[in-house]
Amino acid sequence: MKKLALSNPSYRYLETSFKEWLDVQGYAPSTVYTLPLHIRELLHYLESNEIRNIKELENNHIKSYNEKLKERSNQNRGGGLSSAHMNKHIQALRKFTDYLRKVGRITLPVLKLSNEEAGQQLTYLTEEEIKKLFEATYLPNERTYNTYYEALQSRDRAMLAVFYGCGLRRNEGVQLDVSDINFDRSMLHVRKGKNYKERLVPISKVSLKHLQEYVYDYRPQLSRSKLEAIFLSQRGFRISGQSLLLRLKNLQLLSGNLDLQSKEIGLHTLRHSIATHLLSAGMKMESISRFLGHSSLESTQIYTHLVGTPNGGLETEQNQPYNNIPIYERTQLHEDV
Repeated sequence: MKKLALSNPSYRYLETSFKEWLDVQGYAPSTVYTLPLHIRELLHYLESNEIRNIKELENNHIKSYNEKLKERSNQNRGGGLSSAHMNKHIQALRKFTDYLRKVGRITLPVLKLSNEEAGQQLTYLTEEEIKKLFEATYLPNERTYNTYYEALQSRDRAMLAVFYGCGLRRNEGVQLDVSDINFDRSMLHVRKGKNYKERLVPISKVSLKHLQEYVYDYRPQLSRSKLEAIFLSQRGFRISGQSLLLRLKNLQLLSGNLDLQSKEIGLHTLRHSIATHLLSAGMKMESISRFLGHSSLESTQIYTHLVGTPNGGLETEQNQPYNNIPIYERTQLHEDV
């Protein structure tokens, strides 16, 4: 699959865009990597059959391609392709046609293939639910409330500021170093972004305050060496994404909000949430795309299905100031009490 070369520039773009769409949907890294490789085979098949425009794609093309796969020999052990391998191709076909429909490239009837996988619903949190997560970082622990516990709470707020306030992907946030934050310019430098792309992300005033509090006041309590990582574990090492996820799940539990607790969330959910909130607030689609580090607007347009923005938000002239992003300070959390 990797050796197949696509000569059609639009097909190469489609493969890249499909990969990013899967990532936005929150699929596992292995899925984000493998499904586009399967689709490259489909696109190569279309090229070989003189189908140069994706708008010419019809269901019968996909079905004939699927039949061709069934006839293909297994290079490793002889015979035909294994059931598991065929299922991967079927999954890729279904997701790709779903992608084409949702980004508005073509209109296809739902493809009926065996072993279909149920579609994955994009999950995001409301602004009220985000507020509840921040509230949970201030709750006292009756058993062990000390400066060390306060350091972990401050780290939790910094986590929310990075993954929600700055909309970073899971790996981008885990790989952040202290030197990546320019406190004077209120900018965050993502050096290890997806596909090795770097970008600068603006930091809102309140997010900056949470990060300053953590880095200068509490992070030293967790540090055991000269390690530059922003997020440190209790042993002083760079914390893993799984450990940050467990902290987020703990905040979800502590929130006491039944709607929030009923949702299956992860660090990527925070990224989905800020994108949805920015779009609802009127920020231009192009600005949100740059903010998230998307290589195409089509990847960002997935959020229009959540908020019902006309024309995918592409013609919106209002550009919501970044400092209006709803990140909460402690004084705001209990203002209704």
